[in-house]
Amino acid sequence: MCISSGLTLAAPTAKIVQPEEEGIMQDYYIWIILGLVLIIAELITGTFYLLMLGVGALFAAVATWIGAPFVVQVAVAGVVASIGVWWIQKWRATQRQDGDQANAIDIGQMVTVERWINQAEGILRVKYRGAEWDARIQQGDPAAATITAGGMLYIQAQDGQTWVVGAAKPVP
Repeated sequence: MCISSGLTLAAPTAKIVQPEEEGIMQDYYIWIILGLVLIIAELITGTFYLLMLGVGALFAAVATWIGAPFVVQVAVAGVVASIGVWWIQKWRATQRQDGDQANAIDIGQMVTVERWINQAEGILRVKYRGAEWDARIQQGDPAAATITAGGMLYIQAQDGQTWVVGAAKPVP
């Protein structure tokens, strides 16, 4: 004989988790892909600006993953990229130098006169570090104006791609 208590036992049920719909990409993946594409493009250009845009996109991916709305994602990307670009401009301003300062190691170095191109105008070819360069005589240097091929002069300055040379070694 069976005694029934009126209780019915139900089989345990598992919570059904709906899988993500196939073919739909999560929003943060889009930001990650965009960020990586920009960073790879940066490797080709070497300007650092695309790098900052890529970093901004990666930060937007983090904001998306946290659950931020689209407007916040775009704002995060824009703010991070703007701060990065500002930082790059500030850094580059400290790195800029005039041509003379950038080649200050060449000032005072000795060059060998190869040949005159136009002696009346003081234009000649000189040899420096194994290569021939265009040069012109520094104004007011009569000793340098009379030098012959094989003679030695000193680099006084640089004017574009032309050395300004003279007979005396410049004082630093």
